[in-house]
Amino acid sequence: MQKLTNKEEEIMKILWRLEKAFVKEIRAELEGQKPHYNTLSTIVRNLEDKNFVRHEAFGNTHRYYPVITKEEYRKKYINTSIVDYFGNSYKNVVSAFAKEEKISVKELKEIINLIENKD
Repeated sequence: MQKLTNKEEEIMKILWRLEKAFVKEIRAELEGQKPHYNTLSTIVRNLEDKNFVRHEAFGNTHRYYPVITKEEYRKKYINTSIVDYFGNSYKNVVSAFAKEEKISVKELKEIINLIENKD
């Protein structure tokens, strides 16, 4: 599974949410500056080449749908990030969040509780 570009991830998030969509529907969901229809169509076809999406044909138009789940992608790239940026240590991940005040003491206690009671 390849790492997606930021724009490809943005499009995949839309497809994961909509489940099936035509390029014009994806374009309507994009925030801010919208790419030209042909540019967006090319990006979606690239996602198909990377085996992230497939399509159903309706005459000359295609409706795209994801074949990789959001959870599969998240798991793969969270693990890769932990290895690449945190020395394969989940402790280092949590420590980084704590130092940057991205996680509260209450949330840390909830995580500890989940670990201790994981039956």
